[in-house]
Amino acid sequence: MYQTVFINFPGGIISPGNLYNILVAAAKARIQYVRFGLRQQLLLDTTTYNIEIFTSELDKLGVDFEVDAINYPNIISSYPAEEIFIRKTWLTEGVYKDILDEIDFKPSIKVNICDSDQSFTPMLTGNINWIASSKSEHYWHLIIRFPKTNVTYEWNQLCYTNHIAQVTKALDNIIKNNAADFVDNALASGEDLFARLEPKNFILKPAENTVSLSSFNLPYYEGLNRYNNKYWLGIYRRDELFSIAFLKKLCQLCLDTKLGQLCCTSWKTIIVKGIDEKDKSLWNTLLEEFEVNMRHAANELNFQVEDNCNEGLALKSVLVKHLSIDDTRTFGICFGIKTRKKSEVFSSILIQKRHLINFLGLKLFAVYDILCAKDFNPNERTGEIFSRSNPGFLLPEQLRRAIFKFYKYRLNAIKTGKQVPSIQAEENQKKDAGFLYQCNSCLTVYSESIGEIENNIAPGTAFSDLPAHYCCALCEGEKNNFTKIDQSVLQIL
Repeated sequence: MYQTVFINFPGGIISPGNLYNILVAAAKARIQYVRFGLRQQLLLDTTTYNIEIFTSELDKLGVDFEVDAINYPNIISSYPAEEIFIRKTWLTEGVYKDILDEIDFKPSIKVNICDSDQSFTPMLTGNINWIASSKSEHYWHLIIRFPKTNVTYEWNQLCYTNHIAQVTKALDNIIKNNAADFVDNALASGEDLFARLEPKNFILKPAENTVSLSSFNLPYYEGLNRYNNKYWLGIYRRDELFSIAFLKKLCQLCLDTKLGQLCCTSWKTIIVKGIDEKDKSLWNTLLEEFEVNMRHAANELNFQVEDNCNEGLALKSVLVKHLSIDDTRTFGICFGIKTRKKSEVFSSILIQKRHLINFLGLKLFAVYDILCAKDFNPNERTGEIFSRSNPGFLLPEQLRRAIFKFYKYRLNAIKTGKQVPSIQAEENQKKDAGFLYQCNSCLTVYSESIGEIENNIAPGTAFSDLPAHYCCALCEGEKNNFTKIDQSVLQIL
């Protein structure tokens, strides 16, 4: 018999020293591997006869934990992506940490704290979803998703950074104390919820517009990568298991190289930021010592599977294999696998298991439904059923057809954007009509009139206005590797 211990890391931020002590305690209970969860927490499985040894050690360390239950979900944030995947934003490391420090209580419902200009961390998988305003510095949009429902409500006020903790606590108490009205109730009302809040206690201002969520574009989040004269390291494990021995050495290396934190992500991976050039060889040596594989295929990295779900991992393995055999393009898609009724996964395309016969605990004839999020944006809560009641042997082909539908939708969006250019697009066309920018490595072309909608670059964006970190969509060549060229040379009209 095994039991699971859950340890929260608010915002996904981990102190190497604290993690090292937890791992030492786990080793005393003969735990060899740990996992990271969808909500940026640590999961440790131990036998029933060792659970007391482990929990008593955690008590000595003063570490909060839960066993076989999650009454206090972890607060997740987009901080792990800050600086490496998110740039030119007012939401800095210090702001994240100030908010997390002020939340000095344990919310009983899920809280997400995210930058609007990113798609690495799910923005709406929480019940209280704070999304940084892109137009009002230090103000936040708030979207409520009522617990155990898909009912969402966007508040018409923006909240000041310093009052996020207070509003979160007030809403948590209102929902907890009025569960019949707001929990597992398809008729839950946002107006009713906020009517019970005392707005005069907080710094607020009216939201002029609804929140604008960025389109999904999952960055490649593993490997040793350069940024801002530093390196960041992303580590993914196919089986989701991280050995105690490896993580202990990783924590020690963080401390030896004066790195005061590491991060866990909603993709069950870890990220180490701020690695100096002089220390790069030490990190490569660590990866070699433990034979940690790097650079997995992108179509493997963009799956989300429930926590502690070996069945979901096995299904993922089968689907990835079929997608690889057919060499199916999956760029820009996030797949979710759901085998439990009330679980939460983040997805553009969801594979959901159910049974044709489910009566009095008897479950027979497993089948799979394929659902697509609205506009294939995983931050949207509604969608459509693409295919129902697929037996396992038909699932890979049906998934492939759902992917084709995604690309058909995206091509149509690109064509629509080309047909209805913005004012900015018209101005740029007058300035620089007839010219394109071509990658010298793979000959991919960037057109200012079309932009790159899949990479959040609007039609009409001048090449000179692209950020310095812009790279080729195909080969990831740097911006300075592009050459301006007359489209007549390429025979493009």
